[in-house]
Amino acid sequence: MSRSNADVPVPPWRKSRKSVPLRRQLSQDLIVEAGLRILDAEGLDGLSMRRVAQELDTGPASLYAHVANKEELLELIYDRVLGEIRLPEPDPSRWKEQLREYAIEVYRVLGEHADVARAGLASVPMGPNALRVGEYVFGLLIEAGMTPRDAALGVDRLALYISGDAYEGSLHFAKMRAAGQEVEEYFRAFVGQIEGYYRSLPAEMFPHTTKHVDVMIAEDGRARFEFGLDLLLDGLTARMP
Repeated sequence: MSRSNADVPVPPWRKSRKSVPLRRQLSQDLIVEAGLRILDAEGLDGLSMRRVAQELDTGPASLYAHVANKEELLELIYDRVLGEIRLPEPDPSRWKEQLREYAIEVYRVLGEHADVARAGLASVPMGPNALRVGEYVFGLLIEAGMTPRDAALGVDRLALYISGDAYEGSLHFAKMRAAGQEVEEYFRAFVGQIEGYYRSLPAEMFPHTTKHVDVMIAEDGRARFEFGLDLLLDGLTARMP
């Protein structure tokens, strides 16, 4: 009985094509997903086109057919993260409450990808998800009665405040990652250093600081963020007709 070539065993020094895993076809989405994984695990300083290529088991040159450079990659990653923001149906009669909920939601999302806030401050976000959240806040304020000028400036200042606060957090996470510490361990040590320094100051030169050390270090990052947020919202309220 004759046999086909498929029945002939492959010599041990030659790899069978069937044993080689097929690569996923490269795409912009795949590159952005890999970049976000690296950013979450290694921070913004660990992200590079070469590192993404390594993650995808390809050469750096193959990435440039889909992403122009690292700057564009960061913009795409940031917009991908903004896509995680949940937006309720706008209700202008509850604009202040909804705006507060929105800000806390953005703060949560950026906090889950600590270093990504640094990318958001590097350029003006113009991706589809950035436009989606911007339209939501801008429209909410206008429908509530604010002038377009005040609404535009309010959206800009609110976005900068949220990103700036999240960026500060990303700096702490970078130091924590470098020190190999857990979150609670790092912040306990960080606050302890500040407390020790304040208490070492001469009381005659810094009477209020040395007297109220406990109050100055009492609140955590979330409480400080919400305090500043409420100041902003009160200012926007004063601009409403």
